[in-house]
Amino acid sequence: MLYFTYTGIRVRNLERARRFYRDALGMRVVNRGRMDAGGLFVHLKSPESSQVLELNWYPPRTRFHEPYANGSELDHLAFWCRDVRADFGRLVSAGAEVAVEPWDEGGWTLAFVTDPDGIWIELLGRKPSRGRRSPPWVRQRSSGH
Repeated sequence: MLYFTYTGIRVRNLERARRFYRDALGMRVVNRGRMDAGGLFVHLKSPESSQVLELNWYPPRTRFHEPYANGSELDHLAFWCRDVRADFGRLVSAGAEVAVEPWDEGGWTLAFVTDPDGIWIELLGRKPSRGRRSPPWVRQRSSGH
């Protein structure tokens, strides 16, 4: 079972975008950091929502950088997985195109596929051996369901 987790958008200026979503839309920063591939991200949430908006900025010569063009603002949709590698294989078998093969980054396993229209879908999960909890933006389900 995959759980829709957040939407990532590509921004030209990370701090300008962060200020806009904070000041104009009342969202608050819940996480920020640097990707191993060199990009920067900021996670924001509205006070009464469980949805997360991820702002992504990729500097030139990094893994995910591309020249910014109108229409490239939607960076990806992210889905939480219990087993990224298994779900990656299942989605590719179901017709998804491989964008980036699974890899480990810190305590996470990540991968990207594209849907039939080329929209990137991130598969995100903890490395199985870690036994850690889901990230804070994923609601925990009781084991009885």
